[in-house]
Amino acid sequence: MPPPAQPDAYAPHVLWIGPFVAILLAIALLPLIRGARHWWESNRNKLLVALALAGVTLLYYGLRDTGLALHEPGGAAHTSAGLPTVLTVAENAVLVEYVPFIILLFSLYVIAGGIVVRGDLRATPAVNTAILATGSLLASLIGTTGAAMVLIRLLLKTNSERRRTAHTVVFFIFLVANIGGSLLPIGDPPLFLGYLKGVDFLWTLRLWRPWAFLVGILLVVYYIWDGWAYRHERPEALVRDQAERQPLRVAGLVNIFWLLGVVLAVGTLDPAKAVPGTTWHAPHYLRELVQLAMAGLSLLTTPRGLRGENQFNYTAIGEVACLFLGIFITMQVPIEILRVRGPQLGLSEPWHFFWASGVLSSFLDNAPTYMVYFETAGTLAPPGMPLLHGVGTATGSIPVPLLVAVSCGSVFMGANTYIGNGPNFMVKSIAEQAGVKMPSFFAYMAYSGALLIPLFLLTTLIFFRG
Repeated sequence: MPPPAQPDAYAPHVLWIGPFVAILLAIALLPLIRGARHWWESNRNKLLVALALAGVTLLYYGLRDTGLALHEPGGAAHTSAGLPTVLTVAENAVLVEYVPFIILLFSLYVIAGGIVVRGDLRATPAVNTAILATGSLLASLIGTTGAAMVLIRLLLKTNSERRRTAHTVVFFIFLVANIGGSLLPIGDPPLFLGYLKGVDFLWTLRLWRPWAFLVGILLVVYYIWDGWAYRHERPEALVRDQAERQPLRVAGLVNIFWLLGVVLAVGTLDPAKAVPGTTWHAPHYLRELVQLAMAGLSLLTTPRGLRGENQFNYTAIGEVACLFLGIFITMQVPIEILRVRGPQLGLSEPWHFFWASGVLSSFLDNAPTYMVYFETAGTLAPPGMPLLHGVGTATGSIPVPLLVAVSCGSVFMGANTYIGNGPNFMVKSIAEQAGVKMPSFFAYMAYSGALLIPLFLLTTLIFFRG
């Protein structure tokens, strides 16, 4: 049994998670409310909401009469109440977590935006399946956002002559915008937050079995489905598809070097660990400066016009930057509660964490959801489970099977709705601009409910039974 919370441990009242819940509900609901949709489209308004809710959280920490009990690997420390607590919360939320997180996303976004994949291939089931398979691999290397940006327009151009295409974009969201990004921390935001908390860069490669299981089955299902759709296309559409082919070409290949630079920086310049093969520790923020340098070199060396051809702009990454500033500050309260009360939640088995993190990731953003259950798992030490040490949890360790379950649940089930992961809505919007009639919010959930939920149940039986 896990040890009980210390008698002097302090947990905020549950009502103080209100700002955190409010910002997540705003992300989920305001785009769906007709009267608020246009107002919410402005990143300035998103930033105002994020700062207001973050301010409420910081005001709470400034007014309460108890400091923070900081649990770090190897010991614990305490802060004084009032301003010292506010400064500690702000430093941890913004400098330690938010800044590295947003710089990685920004760098990948900018660099991937300079890669243009041109062509109009035959829109056969085999070709479409090959594009989805490529994206499922690429998502772990350049992030789900980067892979989606690189490949979605090629997929849409290839299928522009066909009438039945919505299912192809839905599978693209499943595979490229979500499940594919499971193998490296740069693949999906939740995994990068785990890396910032001390999980080794290559640790996520151990997720390859559930990744391969889901990717393999979904590709087979897609091939069969698209084969049926292809046979029911109008003959004139298939003739036009055959006649209007263009060879596959990739422009902006210089950006591959800058992407490799980002991957190397993330993998080797962790200030908490010695650079591999040396005893030297990189200074704080050297990793982030290298990533920004790679993004700057991408802007300088990418031929003019390629980003315009990609319809590249900073709106999407600006939206992430505005919202996540508020998320990282407001989520300090639920994380503090979980540090103290985590052992009392009744979660103990891998399948508990797979579904708990997955269900929330379906309707809320999967990055803060990952952090909530990462902290919860870190309060436990179930008998017989191996532990990963040196991570930023209340105990300084986390049971490996629980970490695997949280990682898979957060990344995989972000595909269940349009709001589960940032690239989902981006892909939907680009497809609609290209003339694809995409499913509504609830129609998309019908797709995911029929296709993904049974696969997640099988995943539970195979990988997370205990």
